[in-house]
Amino acid sequence: MNKVKIGWLLSLALMLGLTSCGEQKGKSKLILNEVLIENQSNFQDDYGVQSAWIEVFNQSYSSANLAGYYLKVSNHPGDTASYFIPKGDVLTLVKPRQHALFWADGQPNRGTFHTNFILDGTTDTWVGLFDSGKKLVDQVVIPANTLQADQSYARVNDASAEWEVKGASEDKYVTPSTNNQTQDGNPKMEKFQQSDKLGIGMSVTAMGVVFFGLILLYICFRFIGKAAVSILRNRAMKSKDITCKEEAKEKKLGEAPGEVFAAIAMAMHEIQSDVHDVEDTVLTITRVKRSYSPWSSKIYTLRETPKK
Repeated sequence: MNKVKIGWLLSLALMLGLTSCGEQKGKSKLILNEVLIENQSNFQDDYGVQSAWIEVFNQSYSSANLAGYYLKVSNHPGDTASYFIPKGDVLTLVKPRQHALFWADGQPNRGTFHTNFILDGTTDTWVGLFDSGKKLVDQVVIPANTLQADQSYARVNDASAEWEVKGASEDKYVTPSTNNQTQDGNPKMEKFQQSDKLGIGMSVTAMGVVFFGLILLYICFRFIGKAAVSILRNRAMKSKDITCKEEAKEKKLGEAPGEVFAAIAMAMHEIQSDVHDVEDTVLTITRVKRSYSPWSSKIYTLRETPKK
């Protein structure tokens, strides 16, 4: 009965895992994040020209490539302009949680990130992002006459579902190629500081973590030591044909004597403390004079050259 229950639990966990994986695969990495239509004094492109722009955000924690995608814009029903993002540009690979900015200036010959259409804010503007299979990935509609000059229609936060107008106030400013909302502080740290002004809770928590880790290490080494001794004892019992564990304990099979531990400790101490003999490294070469003897000379063993 227990095996049947365990099988059902494993099957349910596997189904949940496959379902979650399917949901993650269906969720697009690249989404539309911010759109600015009338650019008078805002961000400039690499040519120094101020044009309308569309920001794409990679909401995943892995890189995503925009090559082969389509940007489509429509201001009137049935009138849709399409821009194919060319392949072969390394800059189309958007890094995790980063942005890509496309200039809607109608000048595609200026580079990969310059589209063949422009934006018109006098009518409702629909912007769509399609993948290489021409499947709709994300879309947004900017209502007519909603944006003034240098104002953008953006998500409240990166990848959030709500959109708002940015640039109308100081706390909501236009953010091309960066996060839609930046934080000047750390809310979690500030909240913790309010609840623990003297830092007593932090100190107790840190010391508790350290002591808990030490206790875990002690338990692990304790069990590892016992397991190692037990394995060595069993091997020694097999080699000496001893079956009684009490006899093996009396003979201390598998246990190293204290002299071995002392020798190991002394060797480790000498290695760490550099306690060893320092020998003289100066070499002295002394010339040794030997008395000449014809018996050891090779010239006498050679034949003389005959005289002509």
